[in-house]
Formats: sequence, structure tokens, C-alpha cells
Amino acid sequence: MSPSPVYLDAATAAPLHPVARQALLAALEDGWADPGKLYAQARRARQLLDAAREATAQTLGVRADEISFTSSGTTAAHAAVLGGLAGRRRSGSAFVHSAIEHSAVLHAAERHQAAGGTAVAVPVDRQGRLDLAAWSDAVRVPGVALAALISASHEVGTVQPVAEAAAACADVGVPLYVDAAQSIGRVPVPAGWSVLTGSAHKWGGPPGVGVLAVRKGTRWESPWPADEREGGRTPGALNLPAVVAAAASLRAAAADAATEQARVAPLVDRIRARVSAEVPDVEVVGDPVLRLPHLVTFSCLYVDGETLLHALDRRGFAVSSGSSCTSSTLRPSHVLEAMGVLSHGNVRVSLHRETTGADVERFLAELPGIVAGLRAEAGVVGL
Repeated sequence: MSPSPVYLDAATAAPLHPVARQALLAALEDGWADPGKLYAQARRARQLLDAAREATAQTLGVRADEISFTSSGTTAAHAAVLGGLAGRRRSGSAFVHSAIEHSAVLHAAERHQAAGGTAVAVPVDRQGRLDLAAWSDAVRVPGVALAALISASHEVGTVQPVAEAAAACADVGVPLYVDAAQSIGRVPVPAGWSVLTGSAHKWGGPPGVGVLAVRKGTRWESPWPADEREGGRTPGALNLPAVVAAAASLRAAAADAATEQARVAPLVDRIRARVSAEVPDVEVVGDPVLRLPHLVTFSCLYVDGETLLHALDRRGFAVSSGSSCTSSTLRPSHVLEAMGVLSHGNVRVSLHRETTGADVERFLAELPGIVAGLRAEAGVVGL
């Protein structure tokens, strides 16, 4: 009999929160109409949208009219970068970002460069933490329109010095965009940002909902063709039932965040300690202290990352990798490269509200044998 599955990839998508499921089913009943119309069904849909926006704003500590919903976290990130640069075109065309931003941000930077702008990547140290001195120097250069710093690494979990980076930006009047996809609903996001984005399926909401927050007074201009929806910030009709479910699950996740952190952090500590002690030639990467509570990443020498993920999947473990070379990229993770750490045989484990201590124990019990078996197949023995 095949082993029961253990899902350990919440950093990609957390299982749907029960509150999200309840809200989604309820909203499907009376949230299907166009909230921009005037008849009764539309007015009900508008009430649901307004309530979802207000709940999201309260959870994030912003005004309701600063929140827009998008079709995904990626769309929100693209809008944050391209809109922030467009709104500040008179101030310059330089975009400063950390070297470990999500690929959505880097792809937006590439689009900006293709249009004639410039982009500067600020390095990180071996633990994946931003070089603040280099950041301060970069944002002080004349002509910087926007800066971007991820709140915490989506690949290794290192929490970034957002408050300090924001202060450096504020000193020279440069707005800061923060990609908070891995933080929202789990840990507080420091203040000081001008634009912030999140993705609902990271906190247990449904896929296909992104959040874009633009603070009042921030120069931001929609990069999309004109559209009357969402204050002109993002085009197209919203999946309103999904938005309602996203808002409801965000409020529930944020309310339970401290309790959940206290539960999963010791489990991650156990993984960090046991993997280092029981698997030869492995490097646990990321800051050991200043990190997200639910995520741990390690790399194994003499093992192909994609092969390792498939082997774990056959044993019922769903994990991710930041560095497995695929046919679409043919290169390792830009995050691990920027950190200068081992990228071969990389595994990212991320826990969620349904992960149990027994799940973690089973993973730790089977991992050494799986790695040893793959190394033996590759002719690497005697470690």
C-alpha cells in the first residue's frame, strides 16, 4: 500500500482554510452578479466586495481605499513595479531591488529595462539577508524611481530588514515596494512601505486572488489600459466569491498567526537540527534565527534536486525546490546563487496549519535513506 501523502509545500500554496471554503460556498450563492451595476443582485455583490476590502484593509492596517484585488499575486507584483515606476517617471528611470526578489518582480524589471529603464540588484549575504550599506548607497543615486524588497525570502525564509531599508528610502524620498506574499497572515509586516502585495493561496485562501495596497500619497500609475474597475488599478472582472474567501481566510489566519507560529517553529527547528545531524554533506541555508517560522531549506551534495523531489514524492512527501534545474530554465535558483550557497539537491520544506508532528517525524525518518539511496545509484558511497 502506498504511503499516505504529506503535503509540505505551503510556501507555494497552503491548503484551503476551512473559513475560506465556507465563505466561498456562501459567496457563490449571492456574489455572482456584477458589483458595478445597480439592480438588487449587483448591490448585494457590491456589499460583499466592500466588506472583503474592509476586512483585508483592517488586517493589513491600511485604509480600504488603498486596497485593490487582482487576478493573482504575480499580477499584483507586476502592477506594483510597473505602476510605481510609471508614476515616478519624472523623478528618474532607475529601479533598485534586492538580488533575491521573486521572479515576478525580476520579470517586471526586465520589462522596464527593455523599455529603456535601468535596474540595480543589491546583494545579500550568505544567509540571504540584504546588504543594508549597499542598499543605502543604491537608493541614494540620483534618478531612482522605485525600490523593491521582499519581506522574507520565499526560498530560504530569511526575514529582510524592511524597516531599515524603508528608512533609507524615506531619507531620499524613494518609495518602497514590499512583496509580502510569504509574510501576510503569518508574521507582521514592518511599516514604512509605499506599495505592498500579497497572494491569497499563500495564507490558505483560494488561488487566483492577489492583493495590491498603494498608500495614499504614493505616485503610482496603472500600467494597464484604462479600466473602471478597482479604481482603475487593475483591469477585468474580479472572481468575487474567491475575493470574499480570500478576505475571510486572511482574517482567520492573522488571528491565529501567533499561536500557529508557536506550534510550527519548533517543528522547523527539529528539521533543521535533525537534517544537519543525520544526512551527511548537507547544508541548511538561510538565517537560523531571523527567518519565517514555517519554512526551512537545505541542499544535499551529490544528489540531483529534481531526482530527489521525485523520490520524495514517491514516498508521499510533497516538497519544493528552489534550485532544481528544469527544461524551462536550465539554471539553478537565482536566490541561492546570490547567497553563494550550495544549490545542488535543494529541498524546501514549508509547514501549514494541518502539518502534524507525526508528519515531520515520518519525513525525518525517511529522508536519510532516500538521500543515501540516490547517492548510491549515482555511485557516491562511503559518506
